[in-house]
Amino acid sequence: MTVNYLPLLNAVLNFTCTLLLIGGFINIRRGKIAVHKKFMLSAFGVSILFLISYLIFHFQVGSVGFDGTGWIRPVYFVILISHIILAAVIVPLVLITLFRGLTEKFDKHRKIAKWTWPLWIYVSVTGVIVYLFMELSGSYDKLL
Repeated sequence: MTVNYLPLLNAVLNFTCTLLLIGGFINIRRGKIAVHKKFMLSAFGVSILFLISYLIFHFQVGSVGFDGTGWIRPVYFVILISHIILAAVIVPLVLITLFRGLTEKFDKHRKIAKWTWPLWIYVSVTGVIVYLFMELSGSYDKLL
């Protein structure tokens, strides 16, 4: 089975998560709690699918180096490093935030969601950006 399509799938899942997070934010601001809940649970589900796909890809392929050169290289690594660190941080934050929302501990949910949501958005958006850097630099071409 080929895993060459998984980086694109991962980017699509990250982009989808971003849209769902924005939808959740808009709906909670409008006071539509049930709709907000659906958006956020969907974002969580898409993130789980992303994690599964990401792990399958890297178990099969290992690490893929960045082939970009010049000024773009340090920009890529700054984005990548911040993405990796915050991706690790966001996992427990998302789990705690979801738990507090689902158990209707809304005061505690709101307090942590103020941190979780922007970090989750950042991780989702930078996941797409990392993919675009890798794709445009030809870094995935060696997988073919």
